[in-house]
Amino acid sequence: MKIIYVCHGNICRSPMGEYILKKLVRDAGVEDRFEISSAAVSDEEWGNPIYPPAQATLRAHGIPFGKHSAHKISPAEFAEADLVLIMDESNRRLLRYIVGDDRSGKVHMLMEYAGLSRSVADPWYTGDFETAFDDIYSASEALFSSFKL
Repeated sequence: MKIIYVCHGNICRSPMGEYILKKLVRDAGVEDRFEISSAAVSDEEWGNPIYPPAQATLRAHGIPFGKHSAHKISPAEFAEADLVLIMDESNRRLLRYIVGDDRSGKVHMLMEYAGLSRSVADPWYTGDFETAFDDIYSASEALFSSFKL
């Protein structure tokens, strides 16, 4: 299953989601069943690593991460995905400019998996990386639990 986490710049929320889910599948021993990545809906941060406060938050929670280079999602990348997880409605709007309408039904707000109909607040603006981490972790954990493995 190919899963892509998407946020505005691909330096905070989406890479946090990528590495959280990678850890969950690795801990369950099912890495071979998943391809997990992240992308942006803008090219503002193209080539940049995970934002240092997001890195620090991942480290504080024992979530390993590798070298990261922010990039904007391409139509081809979208087409190959089974599931595209967005963080907020702005991501949905900007994603439509890139890939058109989601006729496949593969775009979902991440927090839906935690049973909530709200966004993951952008810590770039709030400075609250812990709350963003908690939201992303709980929704990713619920998503992973929903898979029939």
